Amino acid sequence: MRFFFENNVLDGDLRELTCAGTTVPLQPQVFDLLLYLVAQRARVVSRDDLISQIWSDRIISDSALNSRINAARRALRDNGATQRLIKTIPRKGFRFVGEVREEAAAKPARAGATSSPARVATDRPGIAVLAFENMSGDPAHDYFGDGISEDILTALSKQRWFIVIARNSSFTYKGRAVHIKQIAEELGVRYIVEGSVRKVDNRVRITAQLNDATTGGHLWAERYDRELVDVFAVQDEITERIVAAIEPQIHAAENFRAHRKPPSSLDAWDLLMQALSHYWRITPQDHVAAQKLLERAIAIDPDYGQALAVLAASHMFGVHLGWAELATTAPIAENAALAAMRCDHENAWAHAALGSVCFSTRRLADALSEFERALALNPNFSLAQGYYALALSYAGRPNDSFEAAQKAIRLSPRDPSLAIYYGIAGYARFTERQYDEAIALAREAIRHRGDLTGAYRVLAVSAGMTGDSALADMALQELRRTQPNISLDWIATQLPWANDADREHYLDGFRRAGLH
Repeated sequence: MRFFFENNVLDGDLRELTCAGTTVPLQPQVFDLLLYLVAQRARVVSRDDLISQIWSDRIISDSALNSRINAARRALRDNGATQRLIKTIPRKGFRFVGEVREEAAAKPARAGATSSPARVATDRPGIAVLAFENMSGDPAHDYFGDGISEDILTALSKQRWFIVIARNSSFTYKGRAVHIKQIAEELGVRYIVEGSVRKVDNRVRITAQLNDATTGGHLWAERYDRELVDVFAVQDEITERIVAAIEPQIHAAENFRAHRKPPSSLDAWDLLMQALSHYWRITPQDHVAAQKLLERAIAIDPDYGQALAVLAASHMFGVHLGWAELATTAPIAENAALAAMRCDHENAWAHAALGSVCFSTRRLADALSEFERALALNPNFSLAQGYYALALSYAGRPNDSFEAAQKAIRLSPRDPSLAIYYGIAGYARFTERQYDEAIALAREAIRHRGDLTGAYRVLAVSAGMTGDSALADMALQELRRTQPNISLDWIATQLPWANDADREHYLDGFRRAGLH
């Protein structure tokens, strides 16, 4: 439907708001909220209604909800004082009170066109998860292996990287001796996940492996031995670990495949895989290289949401680590993230990228909401989990931040960003005045990566507060090496604290460490 009110047109099919013919930029969640309010204008919409419809019943703060209402009002040139179009009904909810005319949105066909086949933009790899084999000899135990397989399949389906074959197809091979190459050919996939479950008394052994069906080789294999104190808890833990291991292995294999192709034959998917290999090296030079590859991918396919999302995230990575200027970088990243969500509003990377823009531009409630949305779409997304931890810390919730950072570490213990997650956990402890633990976590971050700024910042301020001048001098020296532009002014103006007291605490640590 299209809704006409005042000088505005709200198009539900195009997901577009225009005012006097000019498109008004809206974050996808704000668009959904506005569309819902207009469609339900005959009644008062309660807070619970909005949480159910827009946030899928996730727990959100009042500030996050209010920020979305305010954003919708701003888009309509309304505000909380006049409430010309969106009215707050005290203790009841909200109602759209403007006069609205609605009509069905026409979808004219192109001249001479009879049908428009779906465009295949990239050569995304397919992956099939076979039913895990029950090695216990008791058919009553089939449920556990099937449950592990189904959970892995469901979790992989939340990734936007792969085409995941549905259970009804992949489970048809259960109990049959069929070579993986034949399965791959019949299902049209490059990768096969298979495994087994052996249950004896109150213990279970689960094996899993990822196979490249085109070569017949194993890309990854692991074994897990657990006590079955809580069957479902074990199932969830093993699923989480397997999925966290599979994604980077496929990225590495696809990057290797792309590098073996002639440069002239690279498609958008190949370029994205090469860009990711640079992205995870986390250096300024590699991120510049990644951005150039991503721009080439987008030139091939302007609607490639995953490439747009990674491009936005890459630009913001530079801001967070002090490589890029916020004022020039944030608009580029925000435009790319919003474009990614227009292509696919359920892209977790796009929400994480937009959240990182909101974080650095001091929209912390919006940032938390975007990271929460990314994690709802893909609970195994360690990068979004790390960003979420960072935003919680700057929002004045250090205990929640520490727990979120610990979860990021657990999700992906071999993650290239592991040093960053330890640094975030260290900053959370610094905020709680637990300086010795902050120092220990910063040292652990540096052990993983000695060239990242965040850990040296935490080490410097914590050493400053404990009076360890030798440690503070070393941390500052290394910080200046990794971030030459570091200064008290940069810290005061570039980092987005919600509370002035937290900013002053951080600045005080730096002053005591000897930064001017």
